[in-house]
Amino acid sequence: MTREEMDRLGWDALDILIVSGDGYVDHPSFAAALLGRWLVAHGYRTGVISQPRWDTPQDVQRMGRPTLFTAVSAGALDSMLAHYTAFRKKRHDDAYTPGGKAGARPNRAVTVYTSLVRQAFPGMGVVIGGIEASLRRITHYDFWTDKLRRPILQDSKADCLVYGMGERAILALAGAMALSLDDTGTADAAALRRASFGIPGTAVMGRLLHRGEDAENPCHAEGIPEDATVMCLPSHEAMEHTPALLMEATLMLERHVQAAQAWAVQPSGDRAVVLAPPAPPLEEAEMDSLYALPFARRAHPAYTQPIPAEAMIQTSITTHRGCGGGCSFCSLALHQGRRIASRSRDSILSEVRAMSAIPRFNGSISDVGGPSANMWQARCAADPATCRRTSCMHPGVCPQFKVDQSLAVDMLRRIRDEQHIRHVRVASGVRFDLAMRDDNAMRAYTMEFTGGQLKVAPEHICDTVLHLMRKPGLTVFEAFLRAFERYSEAAGKEQYVVPYLMSGFPGCTDNDMRALGDWLARRGWRPRQVQCFIPTPGTVATAMFFTAAAPDGTPLYVARTDAQRLRQHHILMPDAEKQNTEAGHSARQSTARQGRRDQNTARSERSAHSDRSDRSDRSGRSERSGRSGHSEHSDQPDRDNPPQRPRSNGGPQHSGPKGKKPAQGGGNANSGTGKAGGQGGSQSSQRPDWNSRSGKKR
Repeated sequence: MTREEMDRLGWDALDILIVSGDGYVDHPSFAAALLGRWLVAHGYRTGVISQPRWDTPQDVQRMGRPTLFTAVSAGALDSMLAHYTAFRKKRHDDAYTPGGKAGARPNRAVTVYTSLVRQAFPGMGVVIGGIEASLRRITHYDFWTDKLRRPILQDSKADCLVYGMGERAILALAGAMALSLDDTGTADAAALRRASFGIPGTAVMGRLLHRGEDAENPCHAEGIPEDATVMCLPSHEAMEHTPALLMEATLMLERHVQAAQAWAVQPSGDRAVVLAPPAPPLEEAEMDSLYALPFARRAHPAYTQPIPAEAMIQTSITTHRGCGGGCSFCSLALHQGRRIASRSRDSILSEVRAMSAIPRFNGSISDVGGPSANMWQARCAADPATCRRTSCMHPGVCPQFKVDQSLAVDMLRRIRDEQHIRHVRVASGVRFDLAMRDDNAMRAYTMEFTGGQLKVAPEHICDTVLHLMRKPGLTVFEAFLRAFERYSEAAGKEQYVVPYLMSGFPGCTDNDMRALGDWLARRGWRPRQVQCFIPTPGTVATAMFFTAAAPDGTPLYVARTDAQRLRQHHILMPDAEKQNTEAGHSARQSTARQGRRDQNTARSERSAHSDRSDRSDRSGRSERSGRSGHSEHSDQPDRDNPPQRPRSNGGPQHSGPKGKKPAQGGGNANSGTGKAGGQGGSQSSQRPDWNSRSGKKR
């Protein structure tokens, strides 16, 4: 947005400025557009600055100082994930940037942008949010520096943090700040800190009334109501001293989100992060009004190059938020929550009609769904405050998780019958264990709404690993494959499943990966892309990686070193290892011939271009070592290796360079929302495909 656009609207100033690490696409799958439209609809003059330069405050200043506050987000991905692949190579593309070019946002963007706002507008209150801030709201393991980091409120020095989906919280903040204006018609950072305390879905730095771990109530923070339920998380210092406490804190944070009633406090130094109870999900009418806002559904016209993520979501429709799966590696449950917030059928059909009226629309709707297409209109019949389950789906589908999948099937058929609609697909995929509970729905998904490929996420086939992932067992997946083949043949269609697989998960050994490879070989399947697990902040799987223990404390083997992780990856991806070896040989020849760079650097750079075997998903970290692990193998079963104990804090730092943009890096992974750019989060969902015939062996 520009000053000229403000003038055309008749605005002399902004009330709220949003600073985002993504390019601007006016579509409900992009958080900056969604929240901006939401605030404007409620009467707040809101502007967006996308991907500002961070060596000067000029970009942030171009629309003037806002009267209420500035909101900062790294974008749809954690900025470190956006910059680095699973094997610590810098990414060379960024799906959320014009032209798909990397390097348009800094490392640790929330902290850098907050500092930039302080330079641009001294004394201005800063609210941080989005996936990077949300998942780093307490002490967290940072894969990119291999150590525990303090809560991001402390590192960034922001005044308030909005965690989870932000519509309710940011609207409440705007209303509270509008009542806090001084005689000059502006509000400062101190006013924001006062106004934001206790707003559901927010966190602030607070003052402890009793200091020390041995205090009668070490989490008694100033301002919390006396009769409130308070969850006392282990302090930052305690976790540094006893790394196993990270698992305790992570499980407590999961519980805090699910129970949705308690406060949570984590001491850190002489202060504490004070988390108000989570904001409740939007009601159906609120979801409908949100998605009825006048989105242009395209990138800002100032861009001369396309934003790749725009094409990914241009013909997709979000039907709901939230996921009951609670997979241990996925941030969805921690960010969007396990409770499902759905739009009405009429709202969805209205969006279909509006989409079909766009001149460039070709008649095909690529996706109708959410994190999982078949959870629309699902609800929990239990009381979240008393539910102790960590997943609605694992170890089996909870009887209190109520969903009528025939409603989703009927809605898909209604969409298909709309004028100008030729094809309707469920590209976001289905939760296959849930689909198997309704044979009619399974038949419809396969025969009517699969466009040759259906995405599913088995992740592995070894039940011990699947249990740690909180995923269904192999027998359920194999039953699903048989049903998919049966219905595909009945429809006379040659169709494939697109299974997402993962290597290097905590508790997964080389033998487990070989078992997966053998299972794939028996089916005649050959994966083209496999995701190597990378610990992203806040998840239970990340705590398992750091502590080398399961949630119940059982010691686990963890593939932690480069050699161990690459060895597991290459069990399924042997061609990638061959490419790496050939690239290294070419690099050595080039070095001898040109004498311009050392051997390791050449090998690393060439491998970065030739080896794309890792899936751009969930996480990535900076390059810290050479590539020698690419050809390392071991004939010894990993189960014979003793469980590794967590390291003490330490390791090289890799935060972004100050005052200038980093070298090429960036990625198109979608971390946690189920839709590209929809974070405002899993870290999860958009992964490059590999095709596997769901039918007979080859």
